[in-house]
Amino acid sequence: MMIILGINAYHANASAAIIADGRLLAAVEEERLNRVKYAAGLPVRAIQYCLEQAGVKLSEVDHIAIPRNPWARLGTKLRFAMRMPQFALDRARVMKRFAGIHADLAAAFETPAEKIRAQFHRIEHHTAHLASAYFVSPFERSAVLSADGLGDFASSMWALGEGPRIKPLGEITFPHSLGMYYTALTQYIGFWKFGDEYKVMGLAAYGQPEFLDEFRRIVYVDAPLSFRLGLQYFTHQSQGADMTWRDADSTPVLGRLFSTYLEQRLGPARQPDQPLEQRHHNLAASMQAALEEVLAAHWSALAQKTGEKSLCLAGGVAFNCVANGKIFDHSPFERVYVQPAAGDAGLSVGAAFVVNHQVLGRPREFVMDHAGWGPQFSPQQIRDAVDKFAASGDDVQIAEHLDESMLLRTTARHIADGKVLGWFQGRVEWGPRALGQRSILADPRRPEMKEVLNRRIKHRETFRPFAPSILEEATGEYFEKTHPSPFMTFAYNVRPEKRAVIPAPTHVDGTARLQTVSRTANPLYWKLIHAFGDLTGVPVVLNTSFNDNEPIVCRPEEALDCFQRTQMDVLVMGNFVLEKKSVAAGNKQSAARGAARAK
Repeated sequence: MMIILGINAYHANASAAIIADGRLLAAVEEERLNRVKYAAGLPVRAIQYCLEQAGVKLSEVDHIAIPRNPWARLGTKLRFAMRMPQFALDRARVMKRFAGIHADLAAAFETPAEKIRAQFHRIEHHTAHLASAYFVSPFERSAVLSADGLGDFASSMWALGEGPRIKPLGEITFPHSLGMYYTALTQYIGFWKFGDEYKVMGLAAYGQPEFLDEFRRIVYVDAPLSFRLGLQYFTHQSQGADMTWRDADSTPVLGRLFSTYLEQRLGPARQPDQPLEQRHHNLAASMQAALEEVLAAHWSALAQKTGEKSLCLAGGVAFNCVANGKIFDHSPFERVYVQPAAGDAGLSVGAAFVVNHQVLGRPREFVMDHAGWGPQFSPQQIRDAVDKFAASGDDVQIAEHLDESMLLRTTARHIADGKVLGWFQGRVEWGPRALGQRSILADPRRPEMKEVLNRRIKHRETFRPFAPSILEEATGEYFEKTHPSPFMTFAYNVRPEKRAVIPAPTHVDGTARLQTVSRTANPLYWKLIHAFGDLTGVPVVLNTSFNDNEPIVCRPEEALDCFQRTQMDVLVMGNFVLEKKSVAAGNKQSAARGAARAK
């Protein structure tokens, strides 16, 4: 058996993935296991999990793929090093850290270094991104595009995928970067936490692109398949892009990326504790519109250059579901694939598949059609956790040993009755989205449900939308596009006549970031949505991540803790249904009143 271990280390979204004889066995972000959002450092827990899934020790791995090549674009790096000595020192520290990964692995797994027989491969950052999408896609040929902040001194790369090979066609190097653009402006609008870009994407729907002319100076197309930043608006080209973290179990922090010139042109930056005003909404809308203009030009030029109708996307920019939903309107592409961990976590999968196909010459034989690549827990492990939880208090009514049919009917009824329900089934999702394994579910027909979820459980900004999960075959009935969105990476317009039917997950602009659920990829979740549709006539549920300002829950104990400390009504975990007694009592009283009225 040929074992390839991919590791994204010493960077945000640290992760590991493992391939055996050309097929993915496991992939997980370190944050799911150490409970630190966007955890950086060496992902020891994630690596251990992957090894366990493959049934091997570290000493038995044949190849280790690292998505970082310190020699890539060395000339460009040296030129910038001469201009920015501190930046050069930072790069040197990164190179030293990666050079020591063999010794770090040996120490972490208490294995003599000489016993690690794996061949180490340094895979260029964007090559790994491209591979993370194309090599797990269903396409035999496609255009491939990677766009993010910065990796191996490039921010974007495009290529043609043909069978088991990826042929690079071009790239954009530092300091021009769509990812840097979006992050810098996210900071300017007052969102400074690592990973906050998606918040501003949601905020954009509340505004108008009032400042678009100015934003066209900040980022613009300068040639087919090329864009530039107005560098005077940024600081990274002169000071570097400073990302720091305390240790492997801490969240990264980014330094300031926008310049004082940007404030001179657009006004003072919003402070995080200041209220959001219409000006900020319009800035977000302008920022999103300018990005979409650049991407639309890029998509069209890439389609023309390759002649392909299929497109694979990777890199952090590929998480911009609003832009992704417009690909079909602004380019000739007819099929688009975005894998669920399109950002840097996905580099571990991509690097491993580069070794599998382009180093070892193995044929393609794997398609990622679902996101369940993380830990799973046995019925006994779930029972043990529930028994311990039940012994600690008496506020929960527990039903168990429900067969699948009864479990689904009971769950659908709870959702239809307006309950906020935790859904814990199968393997943990790969990537940042809850996709029906670790989800909080609710009734999409209730306009108040968005406010209910934010007040009782999520405690997040009120402008952020929730997502609908819909039976794949019903997509065209509710949305204006039917292209599958299995990993919640596209936003489509909700049909006007359906917006009042599913108001809770419909955003203020009439769109929704949907998940299409197929019977083959996620059969239990499909059956639940189908049961809800049978009950209500609406084959859609509102789906948000099972967490409360923390990484999405992984273990049964974490699900039970979230259930207990929030105002969640019901938890369905394996074949257990846990309902808070106060909620159950209210249900009985409501039923009694209904029966009395019926008499």
